[in-house]
Amino acid sequence: MTIVHLRRAATSLVLDARGPGLPRVAHWGADLGPLATDDLPTLVAAGVPPVVASSFDAPTVLSLLPEASAGWSGRPGLAGHRAGTAWSTAFRLDVLDVADEPAGSARVTVTATDPDAALTLTIEVELDPTGLVLLRHRLRNDGDAPYELRELAAVLPVPAVATELLDLTGRWCRERSPQRHPWPMGAWVREGRHGRTGHDATLLLVAGTSGFGFRHGEVWAVHTAWSGDHVTFAERRPTGESTLGGGELLAPGEVLLGPGESYATPLLYAVHSTAGLDGLSDALHTHLRARPGHPRSARPVTLNVWEAVYFDHDLNRLRALADHAAEVGVERFVLDDGWFTGRWHDRAGLGDWYVDEKVWPGGLQPLIDHVRGHGMQFGLWVEPEMVNPDSDLFRAHPNWVLAVPGRLPPTWRYQQVLDLVNADAYAYVLGRLDALLREHDGIAYLKWDHNRDLTEAGHAGRPGVHAQTVAAYRLLDELRARHPGLEIESCSSGGARVDLEILRRTDRVWASDCNDALERLAIQRWTGLLLPPELVGSHVGPDRSHTTHRVHDLGFRAATALFGHFGVEWDIGSASAVDRAELAAWVALHKRLRPLLHAGRVVRVDHPDPAVWAHGVVAGDLSRAVYAVARIATSVTQTPGALRLPGLDPARRYGVRPAAGVPGPAVLDLTEPGWLPGVTLPGAVLGSIGLQLPALHPEQTLLLEVDAAD
Repeated sequence: MTIVHLRRAATSLVLDARGPGLPRVAHWGADLGPLATDDLPTLVAAGVPPVVASSFDAPTVLSLLPEASAGWSGRPGLAGHRAGTAWSTAFRLDVLDVADEPAGSARVTVTATDPDAALTLTIEVELDPTGLVLLRHRLRNDGDAPYELRELAAVLPVPAVATELLDLTGRWCRERSPQRHPWPMGAWVREGRHGRTGHDATLLLVAGTSGFGFRHGEVWAVHTAWSGDHVTFAERRPTGESTLGGGELLAPGEVLLGPGESYATPLLYAVHSTAGLDGLSDALHTHLRARPGHPRSARPVTLNVWEAVYFDHDLNRLRALADHAAEVGVERFVLDDGWFTGRWHDRAGLGDWYVDEKVWPGGLQPLIDHVRGHGMQFGLWVEPEMVNPDSDLFRAHPNWVLAVPGRLPPTWRYQQVLDLVNADAYAYVLGRLDALLREHDGIAYLKWDHNRDLTEAGHAGRPGVHAQTVAAYRLLDELRARHPGLEIESCSSGGARVDLEILRRTDRVWASDCNDALERLAIQRWTGLLLPPELVGSHVGPDRSHTTHRVHDLGFRAATALFGHFGVEWDIGSASAVDRAELAAWVALHKRLRPLLHAGRVVRVDHPDPAVWAHGVVAGDLSRAVYAVARIATSVTQTPGALRLPGLDPARRYGVRPAAGVPGPAVLDLTEPGWLPGVTLPGAVLGSIGLQLPALHPEQTLLLEVDAAD
C-alpha cells in the first residue's frame, strides 16, 4: 500500500497505510506544505516512539481503530463479541481507495478484514475543503451467528503539545456552560445517556496548547454527530499517546448484528486550528454554510407566541398579536403549544394531532390567512415523538410507547415517548403531520419539540434508543420529502437536541428556553463555537424573564438577540407604543445587518476584563463588520480599557461608529471617550491598539458598526 498525504485549507492529514494492519494517523494538524514523496516515510519514521523498559518489544502503533492486538491498552476502538468469542480483533488491510482531486473533498476508504473474528471493517475518511475531517466506521458481521456490538468509536491522535481540555456542560435554561482544566493522565469521558443530545452535551471537546483562547493557541476538537446516547472522550496515556474520539453509546444487547448485517458509527467531525477557538468555528461555519441543505433565503424575523399567550388560545387575541407583529417588522408568526385536541395544559393531549374544535371552532385557517395577509409566514408547534397518558392515542394504543415489559418509565412533563420503531405508531405520526400540512394552506414552518429524556426506552423487550433515533431521522426526512419547502426547527426543552446530525434535516436550533439576555450571551457564545448565527434561534423576551425573573432594558435584550436568527418571544400587544417603536427599530437594524451577520466570519475577543464580553461578525471580503461589547457585571477597574477589533484588514482604513437607528446603552461616563461619535483608523491600529470603551452600566451593550473607508 502507501502513505497518503491529504491537504485542504490549513490542514494536513497523513495516513500510513502501508499495512499489513490498519492505517495509522502520522499527522493531523497544521498544513505541512507539498511534501516530496521521499519525505513521507521519513516523516512517519520520525514519529515512531522508542521501545522502553517494561513495555512491548516493538513500538505500539495507534491505528484509526485502536486494537489490543497492536499493543493498545487504552480505550478500545471496538468492543463486542459473538457468544463470548471474537472479542478481540486483528484487522488486516485489504483495500485502500484514495480520491484526491484538486476540487472538493479528499476521501480515503479503507477495507479491512479479520477472518478469525469473521468481521469486515470499512473506514471512511474525508478531508473537506475547509480542513474539516469527517470519520466514520462501518462493521459487518461475516459470521454465521449474531455479533453483539458494544462500542465502535472513531479516534484521532493529538500531539503532546495539547495540554488543556475545554468542553461544555449545562442544564435546562443554562446550556453550554464551559469547563476547562489541564489534560490529566487517563480518560476524560463525556457520556450522554438522555436518548437525545442533552442539555449537558459538549458540542465540541477541545484539546489545546497551554492558555489557548478565542484568537490564539493551537487547538484540536471533535464533535460526535448523533441525537441519541453518545460518548465523546479525550485520553492521555502514560505511554505517551493522546487521543480524541467519540461514537454512539450502546446499551447491552442494543445492536445485535445478524449474519451479513452492518452497523455504521455516527460521523465524528474533527477540526484543527492554529488561530484559537475562532479558527475552529471558522472552519465549522464554512463547512455548514456549504451544505446543499443549508438555508439560502434570508432568515425571517420570527415571533413565537408561547410567552405571549401560553395555552390561552383565542383567535381575536392572536389576530391582534399578529397585527402588532407585522407593525414591528416580523416575517414569521409561530403558533406554539395548545392548538390540538385536549391541550389546555401540559398534562394532556400530546399525540392527538387534530385541531381542537372547542378552542378553534373555525379551525386554524382563519389565523393562517390573517397572518399571511400581513405578508408573514405561518409556523406551528408540534411534538410528534411524545404522548400524554391522558390522550385518546394512549388510551387506544397503550403499547405504542418505549418501555420495558410490564411497566412504564417515570413520566417527565406528564408524558411518555412514542415508539417510532413500531410501524403502526410511525405511520400514524407521519400521517397526521402530513395531513396537517396538506389540509392547511400556508403552514411553512414546524417548531419540532422534544421535551423529555428517554428513560428505560425499550422496544420489543430490548434497548430502543438507537432504533428510535434512526426512526426519528427517517420521520423528518420523509416529511420533508413530501413537503420540500417546509422548514423545521429543532427544539428540545430548549437546547437539548443540538448536533450536526439533526441539523442535516432541520433549519435551525432553539438554543435554550431561557430568553434572559444575560444568560443568553453565554449560551449563544458557546453554541456559536459549533454553529453559525443563522442556525441559532435567538429571541427578544419580555423585560422580566419568565425563567430567571431578571429585568433588562430592551436594548440589552435586542442587542443579544441580534447576533442569531432574530425573533421575538413576548406579548408585544401588552407593550407600550414606545417599546414597540423601539423594537421595530431593532428589527430594522437586524434586517439591515442580516446579510453580514448570516454570512460573515464570527470573531470573539479575549478581553482582559472578565466583566467585558465582546464579539462580532466580519464580512468575508473584510469590507465591513459589526461588534457588540457587553458589560456583564461591574469591573474592578474604573474603566474597562481599550477594545481591540479583531478580523479586519491591517492595510485598510475603517470608519467606526455606534450603530445608528437604535438607542445607545446607559453609561457611567461624565465625558465620552475621545474617539466618539466616530473615528477612522487603519485596521492595524484597530486590531492592535483598539478603542477606549465607554464605562457601560452592567447589563448594557454597545454596538459598533465598522466600514472600510476606501
